[in-house]
Amino acid sequence: MEEKQYLEKIPTNLLDEKVPFHRRISYALTDTGGNLLYCIISSYLLYFYTDVFGLSVGVAGTLLLIARLVDAVDAPIWGMIIDRTKSKYGQSRPYFLWMSIPFAIFTVLTFVTPNLDGGAKIAYAAITYILAGICYTGIATPITSILPNLSSNPNERVVLNSFRMVGGNVGNFLAVTFTLPLAALLGNGNDQKGFPLAVAVFAVIAVVMFLIAFANLREINTERIKPVSIRHSVKAVKGNWPWIILIIANLIFWIGLTIRTSTIVYYFEYNLEKKELVPFINGISIIQVLGMAAIPFIVKLTKKYSTMILGFVLAASGQVIMYFADASLSVIITGWVIGCIGSGIACSMPFAMLSDSVDYGEWKTGVRASGFLTAIGSAFCIKAGAGLGGFLPTQIMSMFGYIPNTTQTSSSLLGIQFSFIWLPAIVFILGIIPMVFYAKYEKNERNIQIELATRK
Repeated sequence: MEEKQYLEKIPTNLLDEKVPFHRRISYALTDTGGNLLYCIISSYLLYFYTDVFGLSVGVAGTLLLIARLVDAVDAPIWGMIIDRTKSKYGQSRPYFLWMSIPFAIFTVLTFVTPNLDGGAKIAYAAITYILAGICYTGIATPITSILPNLSSNPNERVVLNSFRMVGGNVGNFLAVTFTLPLAALLGNGNDQKGFPLAVAVFAVIAVVMFLIAFANLREINTERIKPVSIRHSVKAVKGNWPWIILIIANLIFWIGLTIRTSTIVYYFEYNLEKKELVPFINGISIIQVLGMAAIPFIVKLTKKYSTMILGFVLAASGQVIMYFADASLSVIITGWVIGCIGSGIACSMPFAMLSDSVDYGEWKTGVRASGFLTAIGSAFCIKAGAGLGGFLPTQIMSMFGYIPNTTQTSSSLLGIQFSFIWLPAIVFILGIIPMVFYAKYEKNERNIQIELATRK
């Protein structure tokens, strides 16, 4: 009865609103292209800095933290820029055209090893990394901010977000599976030569994907959106507790995920002495698609907040299973698969739910600051989470005596194991806490949708 009454109050055009299949695919390509490059950074940059570029683990970790935190400040700035954008191409869509090539260029430069020493070499690493991050925000923010303007139908948004996340997972799969083999092939065993060439190959593919998305996507709602001032952007945050909760949970998730993805190569190289399996294990991450694709069905059976909690529980459980695997590859794979399915769910949910927080902000304050809210909710969380997630394990590994490219002591092996197994598990469990408080806000989403629809 409640569902019927809700449907009767929603305007018919909102319920019938469907995005054509080719545009769903085009939306998926935006995250495929973004992850194709960003996942190389999140998965291999720490290893590249310590074992290829030539930085100590302590310096590399500190660099990742400082650069990412400085870089993360640009997220709200990009959000404000997008909120004030008004062009013939739309509000968010034109950035797929404008930012794709700069993002590709600076990502490649991040993996170049210059003939420099000392402070100059560290400065080069910091500058290229920060610029690549700024460009990433400039293209990742519109990927999220465009969603509320692709459809007003809440169910269609969930479907679109699932397409996006599956596309992003494909990009992640290609990046984490083929980067190391491609770098070895193109560099003839010289990683300093091979890494930038491998990244360049992926960069060209990513640019093509962004251009296809730019050509096919179309935005609605933009005709009623007025440029949002800085003051009004901040106003949209006031009292927006669903958004605040999502920020906390999403930040925690990206800290845990970055710790796991950035330390796997160390664990397999030194603890298991099976570095050659890293591309294979990373390739299995494609199983995340199952979790992402199942989200619309899980949400129908339960709630969005409980679906997010399920993702955190599975992600943490996978880590614990790998601890009990010892050297058993089959048990390691089992734990990795369960963790990947969970992380696929936990990764996807905030991006769909951020659209609801944009609606909540408009309902509460009258300001629709989709760019500002989604920029902090997505790009800021990813980048700040990546900075903290890259920094924490380096400090632990350094404290336990890790030294690159040498036989590790029992102490350093213990530090690597804790960083890869237990640290992500602890962080994922902490992510459950804020989502418990989201339940009461989710109950009111239908009423908000009805009121906003009638306002239009």
